Amino acid sequence: MTDATTGPADPREEILSVVDENDEVVGEAPRGEVYARGLRHRCVFVLARDADDRVFVHRRTPQKLVFPSLYDMFVGGVVGAGESYDDAALREAREELGVDALPRPTPLFTFLYEDGAGHSWWSSLYEVRCEPPVDPQAEEVAWHAFVTEEELTRRLDEWEWVPDGLAAYRRLLDFRAG
Repeated sequence: MTDATTGPADPREEILSVVDENDEVVGEAPRGEVYARGLRHRCVFVLARDADDRVFVHRRTPQKLVFPSLYDMFVGGVVGAGESYDDAALREAREELGVDALPRPTPLFTFLYEDGAGHSWWSSLYEVRCEPPVDPQAEEVAWHAFVTEEELTRRLDEWEWVPDGLAAYRRLLDFRAG
């Protein structure tokens, strides 16, 4: 059952666009099937910063379909079928941060994430300014804090991070340096 405000009752039922190596839509399938068959799809990563330029970091809940209980420096998720990257970035950031008045995230770059183990998605990376307080979705976020870039860097080798987020963060550092 789908509700207009919350989407499918079961996240595995959400319909995603399946895309090729050029990010062209080649079909649609439920998220559960996309994950099970390793089909390439679309995803957004949003780096949220507060007024002090600290980064929102969180630990995912154990119920997440992909990378449960790992740390992430991005909010975001899959792009629904027929949804633009920009609209997905705003929707996901608002949902996960629990901030309705969030401005539209700024797009930075897009890249193809592939881990060689069946995970492959076109990823669009964004940045947004978020004024606390935040009220993260309990179904998505088990723990959260705003941390300095220095603390985030220190934690990269200490905490277990979602591999796609870590790859996206390293690309972001290269993007800023280049």
